[in-house]
Amino acid sequence: MSRAVVEYIDPPLAGPAQGSYSHAARVQAGDIVFIAGQLSIDKQGNVVGKNDFEAQFRQVFANMDIVLKGLGITFNDIAKFTTYFVRSQDIEAFMRLRNEVFPTLFKTKQFPPNTICVIDRLVKEDFLFEVEAVARAAD
Repeated sequence: MSRAVVEYIDPPLAGPAQGSYSHAARVQAGDIVFIAGQLSIDKQGNVVGKNDFEAQFRQVFANMDIVLKGLGITFNDIAKFTTYFVRSQDIEAFMRLRNEVFPTLFKTKQFPPNTICVIDRLVKEDFLFEVEAVARAAD
């Protein structure tokens, strides 16, 4: 059985993406998994990086990596992210960190579609942002 692929697509007539993401993704085969929003917590459930967006960014994506590995998949299997912020001023840092970190997480130079939302708060007030994903399941 061949491994299914997630293909990132930027249609030629679409305007440029406003960050490190693609306009669309096509999952060529396989089941889909919905990954709950990952937060900046350690293995004991303690908040990592209170009031420190960069520390939270790194912890959130480390946690996402743990979940993906537990599912037997990688970042390359992600079809879409949704990112929730409680402070709009953190979006610029997010874009900078994404440009720095994503090339180390993904095998390609294209990245999954991402929707950004600014909301009132997350489950605990110390969390600055949360990232959920839709991914292709392992074969």
